[in-house]
Amino acid sequence: EDYEIFDLVSAVEAAEGKGTTFYSWLDVPPTSSAAEIGRAYRKLSIKIHPDKNPNVKGAHERFARLGVVASILRNAESRKRYDFFYKNGVPKWRGTGYYYSRFRPGLGTVSIFLILMTSTLQYIIQRINYKRDSKRVQHIIREAQLAAWGPRLVPVAGQRKVKVNIGLQRHEDGFIEGSKFIDMVVETNAVYILDPSGEMHIVDESTATKPEFSKTWAFALPLLVLKAFTKRKSTETNQSPEQLSDIDGESSAPSDTPPGSGTSTPRTDSDYAPKHPPVAKTGGKRRKVVKRH
Repeated sequence: EDYEIFDLVSAVEAAEGKGTTFYSWLDVPPTSSAAEIGRAYRKLSIKIHPDKNPNVKGAHERFARLGVVASILRNAESRKRYDFFYKNGVPKWRGTGYYYSRFRPGLGTVSIFLILMTSTLQYIIQRINYKRDSKRVQHIIREAQLAAWGPRLVPVAGQRKVKVNIGLQRHEDGFIEGSKFIDMVVETNAVYILDPSGEMHIVDESTATKPEFSKTWAFALPLLVLKAFTKRKSTETNQSPEQLSDIDGESSAPSDTPPGSGTSTPRTDSDYAPKHPPVAKTGGKRRKVVKRH
C-alpha cells in the first residue's frame, strides 16, 4: 500500500506541479472529513472530466488519478498512512522491494550485473594482493642489500651471494619450524634469487603480478575457450591427406583371417568340400579320374 502512495505522490507532483499534495489538489485542508473530501472530489471531477476536455492530452489519466486520490483519503487506514508521509515526507530511498517491484530486472540484466560485480570483486582482490606482494618484494630486496652491503647500504662493486630470511617455514600439515632462508645474489643495480641449478632470477617490482581486468574470469574464460577451439581447428587443418586416408583406411583394411574361416565370414557347406579332384581306386592304387572328351 505504501508503494502505491509513493507512486501516486510522484505522479501528482509530475502532473500538477512540484509540491502538490492530495489535499491541495482537492483544495481542502488536511483536517477535512470524509464527506468534505467527497464533495471536493465531485466538484473537481466534473471540472476535469475527459468529456469536458476532449482535446486535453492525458485527461483520462488525470481523471483516473483523481479517483484514486479520493479513494485513499476517504478510507481511514490508507488516509492514516498518507498523512504520515504528508507530515514526514516521502523517503528518497524507498527500499529494495519497491525498486525491484517497479523495475523488475530480467535474466539477462541479472546475469550481466552478477558478471560485472564478481569481476569487480576479483579485480579488487587482485589489487590487494598486488600491494601486499609489492611490499614483500621490496622487503626481500632490502634484506638482501642489508646482508650484502651492511646497514649503511653502501653499494659494493661485483656480485655478492647472501642468504635472506623470508620468514617461518610452514609445512603442509600446518607445522611451523624455524626460519626459511633463500640464496640471493646482489649486484650494484639488481638483486637476484639463486635457484639450486645455479640460475639467477631477477627480483624487482615486476615480480608481483599487476592487477588487470583482462585477468578476471569474465574475460579470461572466453579467451581460454576461444584459444582451445582455435588450437583444435589448427590441428585438424595441419593434418596431411595421407594421415587422413590412413585413419579412414583402418576400418576398410583387409582382414588377415582367410575367407570362410568362420571368423570373418561364416562357413558354408561348400567350404567343407574337398579341394582336390576326385580320386578313384583301381587295383589298390589311387588314380586320378580324367574326363574324356
